[in-house]
Amino acid sequence: MTQPVTDAESGGSQTLERGLAVLALLGEHPDGLSTAEVATRTGLHRSIVHRLLVSLDRTGFATRDASGRFRVGPSARSLADGARPSLRTVAEPVLHDLAVEIDATVSLVEVMGDAAVTTVVAEPPTHGPRFSYRLGNRDPLDRGAGGLAAQAAGPARGGESPRVAEVRARGHVVTVAELNPGAVGLAAPVPGAGVLAAVNIVTADESLVERALEPLLAAARRIAAALA
Repeated sequence: MTQPVTDAESGGSQTLERGLAVLALLGEHPDGLSTAEVATRTGLHRSIVHRLLVSLDRTGFATRDASGRFRVGPSARSLADGARPSLRTVAEPVLHDLAVEIDATVSLVEVMGDAAVTTVVAEPPTHGPRFSYRLGNRDPLDRGAGGLAAQAAGPARGGESPRVAEVRARGHVVTVAELNPGAVGLAAPVPGAGVLAAVNIVTADESLVERALEPLLAAARRIAAALA
């Protein structure tokens, strides 16, 4: 009769490997998974999955919402952030180059809770009338180029706005006077940043949009590539 291989004999930990597999699965489903769904996708018994999820939740590597669905938790995000360059550190020189190239204010926008928050700002070196954004500025997510594009940086989510799906398909968005009278917004998602983020341009010059589009897209690609 063949005896099962133990963790000691195999030189590894089956429990750890299962836990990591569950954590990786959660990372592929930002909308979260129930215990039953994790069990189905991993082929593990539901009682085993329950114990693994409880441990992941207890240590912060997973988090459980009010409906009982599990998502990747803050401990896992911190671990991932420590292994990659900081988004803001990478973005800052790229945004400054873009601001100089197009002679307009450029910012990095990140989704934080229910707001689009400005986390990096780059101003052009020339003087003159222009729209400016302060660090920490909070805008709604349902309007304004930055918030819409940042949401589009992630995979499609149930119940998301059709506008976000359109931005994701197109790769950029242009808005006019949605947040400030006379302001034109042009933004592009930054995929793979670890957070929902976008490069955002705000200007009063509508003619800038056409000539700024390609530099904007190139800047978003440059940031994404540096974070890959």
